[in-house]
Amino acid sequence: MDQTGYVLLSRASAMLRATDVLATNMANADTPAFRANRPVFATQLQQQRNVRTAVGGQPVAYALDRATWRDGASGPLSTTGNPLDVAINGPGFFAVETPRGERFTRAGRFTLGGDGRLMDMEGNAVLDTGGRPITFAPNDSRIEILGDGTVRTENGQVGKLRVVRFADEQSMQAEGNRLYATEQQPETVARPNLLQGSLEGSNVNSVLEMTRLTSDVRAFQMVAQFMETEGKRSSDAVSRILGRAA
Repeated sequence: MDQTGYVLLSRASAMLRATDVLATNMANADTPAFRANRPVFATQLQQQRNVRTAVGGQPVAYALDRATWRDGASGPLSTTGNPLDVAINGPGFFAVETPRGERFTRAGRFTLGGDGRLMDMEGNAVLDTGGRPITFAPNDSRIEILGDGTVRTENGQVGKLRVVRFADEQSMQAEGNRLYATEQQPETVARPNLLQGSLEGSNVNSVLEMTRLTSDVRAFQMVAQFMETEGKRSSDAVSRILGRAA
């Protein structure tokens, strides 16, 4: 494959990656507290040796897949009326206990486990400010979660939800569609603004994602057509050279 083919291939690979990211965003348009991802690309220049750049020409540039950027904007808040649904209206993450260690999430759709523990959607125990699972007694029926994270029932205070924040949220590693892992030291949010009976939705705009996906698909088709044309050109050139040699 000649240099032109490699440049086109790098562009096609970049478009395929962008399409995968957009498809994931659209699939999670209804996932609570999901944050949309954006691919980050760069241009890598290659200096050709012993070749002068033609008048009006440009250096050869390849598309380089650098990273994925996470959109940190909060999703819309909706009222559910479920006392175990909790939304963070502002910065912060809930802490949960998983088999892999402590993880963090903004998806506040909680449930009660058979042992009375407050659980997230994946069955992980929700932790209090002391790092212990929040557990209700069998006779606790009226659950109230205050704005500062205090959890109480008609029998008294049960605990306080641990809400933390991090200096660099972009470096947090996503595990699935709701959990994040990080080696950063969490900073406790002193005054979290929690809303009981509400849920943060995904910040994915389905219409915008569909528009981007359509644009990327068309760009990919254009690159594919260009590759086909370039392949035919190279094949014709080889045929002519061999014909002359014969």
